[in-house]
Amino acid sequence: MVRVLPADEAEPLEWLAFEQAGVLTTSQACRLLTEGAVRGMVRSGCWRSLCRGILLTGNGRLTRDQQLWVAVLATGPRAVLAGVTAAAEAGVRGLPPEPLHVLVPADRRVRSLPRRLPIDMPGIVVHRTSVLPEAHLQLARPPRTTTARAVVDGASWARSSREAQLILASACQQRRVLPEEVEAVLAVLPRAPRRGLLRRTVADIAGGAQALSELDFLALCRRHRLPRPDLQERRVDQSGRARWLDAYWREWRLHVEVDGAHHMEVRHWVADMQRQNDVWTSGDRILRFPAWLVRTHPAEVAESLRRALLAAGWCPAN
Repeated sequence: MVRVLPADEAEPLEWLAFEQAGVLTTSQACRLLTEGAVRGMVRSGCWRSLCRGILLTGNGRLTRDQQLWVAVLATGPRAVLAGVTAAAEAGVRGLPPEPLHVLVPADRRVRSLPRRLPIDMPGIVVHRTSVLPEAHLQLARPPRTTTARAVVDGASWARSSREAQLILASACQQRRVLPEEVEAVLAVLPRAPRRGLLRRTVADIAGGAQALSELDFLALCRRHRLPRPDLQERRVDQSGRARWLDAYWREWRLHVEVDGAHHMEVRHWVADMQRQNDVWTSGDRILRFPAWLVRTHPAEVAESLRRALLAAGWCPAN
């Protein structure tokens, strides 16, 4: 649905409806119209009563913008979109669209959410926080947290540690947030759930690991006491084209590729073989592992790495 900018002489109600995608609280509507006029709009079918205290100045199916406004307005004053909901609004792709996450200050009494939401409205999850500085609020409509705070909260509220890492990796890989911005948020949230995991993940991302498979690979190296490799090492191949190595131990000239599912496609498979040949002909060793093997059989992968490093001259510390 395309929203049309009201004319300069439009009434305040029209401007407010435009600013909030057609979603109003009952109190907002009654300040601009009489209570009788508001009831008449609903009874005539021109407006929808979405839930207790929330109206739609129309009668169509809710759009995504309208769903977001319902979530914020139904939660009450000072509520902001947060977590994966705010991150998605900032442009991070691949995050779950629902439920909608809303954050409110801990010192604010949260009104009880309506028991029944309309069928075209996702569920709403309300979180509370005692730390929500102005620097963590994004100037947006509807209001939301900054991308960095959204990513940290989304990872903190994730259902699993792996999902938390995926949120961080996605946001950084898609260039929607910088690792140092996430670190700055973590610095002022000392009680954030999974804070240790999030800091290690951000450090790995800052060191070059952006895909989740590369984060798994670094965790594997730490767990099995293998030396840390350089990630996303830049190299120019025989044709003069820049190539990026997933993991590289420069001292022992060992190169490792962690292949995702897309590497099985023919065009990627051929390009990978050419890149592998370039590595071998330059004198380096190369090992390749599918991402699923790194996740499901880390000990097997670690043993292969250990043998290759020892063959190349690595001497593990006692």
